[in-house]
Amino acid sequence: MAAGFSKRMGKDKLLLPFKGKPIVEHVIKGAVNSKVDQVLLIYRTEQVQQIGAKYKIDTLFNDKAELGQSASVRLAVRNSPKSVSAFLFFVGDQPFVSTELINKVIEVYCERKPKIIVPVYGNRNRKRGTPVLFSSDLKNELLNIKGDKGGRDLIDIYSQKNSQDVVYIKFEDEMKAFDIDTWDDYKQLIKDD
Repeated sequence: MAAGFSKRMGKDKLLLPFKGKPIVEHVIKGAVNSKVDQVLLIYRTEQVQQIGAKYKIDTLFNDKAELGQSASVRLAVRNSPKSVSAFLFFVGDQPFVSTELINKVIEVYCERKPKIIVPVYGNRNRKRGTPVLFSSDLKNELLNIKGDKGGRDLIDIYSQKNSQDVVYIKFEDEMKAFDIDTWDDYKQLIKDD
């Protein structure tokens, strides 16, 4: 999902440089090199689309980006193959989501087949993060989400219904969940670059 407006940043944060590449390119590269069968980039700007094209992945323009993350989720789900067994959602401003981390989420899904998998980062703060996996059993629910929360409400609903439906995978490294929302976040990101 790379169709946000970067309102807090005031500039398209996905295109800001980090280690010689735009931030969003790190996320795309991690997904492309993982065990994900198909990568679909939901974009709003032509520059982001061109980065996706460089990796020969499918791209879709989100003409309803102002409706929030839910518009990107619905667009991705509607345009995925009918044979898909699960949807794995990434956000374009988390450059530390690695191929290994993505593969771990996929492995847990293949072993246990839960409805939802949520990475949890850090030992003390335990921050929920991405990439979040939703089984295709939840396709209709995903097509009906609204607002700028993505699938967070579904995670909460299924956690309360039956705790076995939602698997939380713990990752100690909090930086894996680091996202860039403000200039201070970006300064922290590049301080050691």
